Amino acid sequence: MLKNLFGIEYENNTSRLKECLTFKNINMAELKIKPLADRVLVEPMQAEEKTASGIIIPDTAKEKPQKGTVVAVGPGTKDDKMEVKVGDVVLYGKYAGTELNVDGKDYLMMRQSDILAVI
Repeated sequence: MLKNLFGIEYENNTSRLKECLTFKNINMAELKIKPLADRVLVEPMQAEEKTASGIIIPDTAKEKPQKGTVVAVGPGTKDDKMEVKVGDVVLYGKYAGTELNVDGKDYLMMRQSDILAVI
């Protein structure tokens, strides 16, 4: 048995290869969006439901998350090479990107320059 970076154990055969391509329940082979140029597809993390002191935040008072996981990356441009890769956890501006809904999941499509930091 071998173990990949995500902790999934697999045998060294092609029948289990599909599990190796899975990251956070998103199968990269089935993702229908491929960003162009220097664009990045980000899956936002869930907004905080409780404060540090334990107070539950209602849906109307929740802030838009500014942290997410990179799901797909474009090839870059001739002037700018891509510095983020699939699987990176990134911070981005509050109003960065365009909201998309693909197969019932919410994503943000943004330029690499809208990303503030890689965590």
